Amino acid sequence: MNAVKSLTTYYMQPPDRLTDAQIQDYLDYMIADRKLVWSSCNVQFSGIKRFYRHVLDRKPKLSIPPRPKERKIFMALSREEVERILRACDNLKHYTLLLATYSAGLRVSEVVKLQPVHIERSRKMIRVEQGKGRKNRYTVLSDSLLKTLERYWRTYWPGRWIFPGSTKDKHLSIDSAQQVYYKAKTKAGVKRGKGIHTLRHSFATHLLEQGTRTYVLQQMLGHKSIRTTANYLHISNEAIGQVVSPADAEL
Repeated sequence: MNAVKSLTTYYMQPPDRLTDAQIQDYLDYMIADRKLVWSSCNVQFSGIKRFYRHVLDRKPKLSIPPRPKERKIFMALSREEVERILRACDNLKHYTLLLATYSAGLRVSEVVKLQPVHIERSRKMIRVEQGKGRKNRYTVLSDSLLKTLERYWRTYWPGRWIFPGSTKDKHLSIDSAQQVYYKAKTKAGVKRGKGIHTLRHSFATHLLEQGTRTYVLQQMLGHKSIRTTANYLHISNEAIGQVVSPADAEL
């Protein structure tokens, strides 16, 4: 067993002579000094513990730090990629659905439940009722979405739900909305990004690149904690492209 072999090599002693404190010190050394990633350290920990229990019939008191929480990095598309996906929609309903998701930064569970009463034209806002966390909020109503909604309404007269499902008394399902996105994404030849939530991530990233304050974005996205919103503050390729090298700056 490699874990036990490494342990005994470290101390140059057989495993039955090592104390619990020595074993624990070895595990701490692997993390603190060797900088072993948590998953590798867990393999060492499990192997050593299993050996002592099943081979030496001993139950050492050992521990390793809990798995650290990985910082979530949201995948965002470029503006050009978003435009390609939207242009790939040859169905007005599908185009309007994806445009609403992107232009207002809506969750898929929110966009499928949109109703005409949620569109506040005079205030240029969309009211999101009972979103995640059962918290109402407002987000932006873009001019492009408003014009598209007007054209969409004249064409479909959808009724209670802006995006009805198979019947007008039910809203479109989340799975159906996802399929609309995947179909458009494939047709557009866009490889990056996963589900329809990528459009929401792109909305947030693009607004930050435009200089929107994090607190304002937090309100529009409906994040309970600003720490969640701060995850969008990763450096985008577009932001890097706008940096002027000090070698090119005027002296």
